[in-house]
Amino acid sequence: MTADVMDTPKPTQTDGLPDRPRFWAMAAILTAVGMATLDTAIANTALPTIAGDFQATAADSVWVVNAYQLAVAAAVLPLASLGDLLGQKRVYLAGLALFALSSLACGMAPTLFLLEVARVVQGLGAAAIMSVNLALIRHIYPARIMGRGFGRNALAVAISFAIGPTVTSTILSVATWHWLFLVNVPFCLLALGLATVTLPAIPPLGHRFDGVAALLTAGLFALLVLGMGEAAHAASWPRVGAELAGAALCGFLLLRRQRGHPAPMLAIDLFRNRVFALSALTSVCTFIAQGLAFVALPFLFQSVMGRTAVETGLLITPWSVVVAVMAPIAGKLSDRYPAGILGGLGLAMLCLGMALAATMPAHPSSLDIAWRLGVCGAGFGFFQSPNLKAIMSSAPLHRSGGASGIVATARLLGQSTGAALTAACFGLLANHDLTYGATLALWLGAFAAGAASVASFLRLTVKPQLAA
Repeated sequence: MTADVMDTPKPTQTDGLPDRPRFWAMAAILTAVGMATLDTAIANTALPTIAGDFQATAADSVWVVNAYQLAVAAAVLPLASLGDLLGQKRVYLAGLALFALSSLACGMAPTLFLLEVARVVQGLGAAAIMSVNLALIRHIYPARIMGRGFGRNALAVAISFAIGPTVTSTILSVATWHWLFLVNVPFCLLALGLATVTLPAIPPLGHRFDGVAALLTAGLFALLVLGMGEAAHAASWPRVGAELAGAALCGFLLLRRQRGHPAPMLAIDLFRNRVFALSALTSVCTFIAQGLAFVALPFLFQSVMGRTAVETGLLITPWSVVVAVMAPIAGKLSDRYPAGILGGLGLAMLCLGMALAATMPAHPSSLDIAWRLGVCGAGFGFFQSPNLKAIMSSAPLHRSGGASGIVATARLLGQSTGAALTAACFGLLANHDLTYGATLALWLGAFAAGAASVASFLRLTVKPQLAA
């Protein structure tokens, strides 16, 4: 073991913050989480405009999106570990400040290259926010109503994702793309001020930060996400193979280096708790289903059904809107009922919704599409908050940062895998109408949601091991 470990007292479960400080602390967290989520949707929607302004090719401009995603994937677990060692509040404040500064740099970037560099830095800031936000919520809310906090976090993510295309279109109708990033700055500064005053100071564990493990972790997930993305865009197999082999090597070396560590950066030890392991598996499978749907449906709507880009955005909106409605309801219910039941029922509904989407008529009306995606959103929203609570509450309190990092990593891996599988579906059926590829992707999504539902119900067979 390479990291020095000091004997430090482990924090015990607190009763959270009083009502008024809790409100302002959550306002700080949800503002930052919303901005980080919104920036992903904004960049995707505005990419053609940005490429046109810089007179860049699609292949060059796509790195405006990829640079952000790779930075988040590479940094989220090292920063979660840093949160355990230095205190989650410090990492959160530093990430929020970095996100604000990099948003300013993105908005003022004179070249595509500098914009992409600023997006890397912005991704690091977002990773810091995402890596510890759930750990902070665990300390903000009393244990008896913790599910409500996770429900509100899921609500903020869903709303930000849903309004992303609308916000982008609105800003671009009155200003240049630069303001898509500059608008972040005042909100980030507001959240930074609130967070500085209201977030609880959580005692650090006191271990030394393992820089080599951080590099190996970054290499593992950056190469894995990059490899899946390259495969999805039909890159050469030797190149994809080299990236995936590099990820496997980094993973192997990381596990050897941190064997026996009391708080490993890749929190393999937490998976000994079957509730934690099944909850993480449930999360990955569910985000695979979401990734399959969110990549396949735009192709189906635009290329097959002839809908415009604006219409496509509006047709997908019911999914996110219903998630926003269901997430806080499920969060409250998770304080009374087992996550295994709530998540299992929600994911069975998601499986049904994906199957209904896969069997849509050839020329569906907008209502035909909307109610099917509404079923998907209801299922997804009913799963998310209880699952977050299950993951966080099944990890020891002093490992909240590591558990929070696993949540973010599971989401990234699931979405990346879903996108890659969708590309594979289109590739396998390249000689057919796009309808076949999109339909196959939706059926795979239904299968992934069904597998997630089974994993969720299996949690009912395990005696919960609540954190100390």
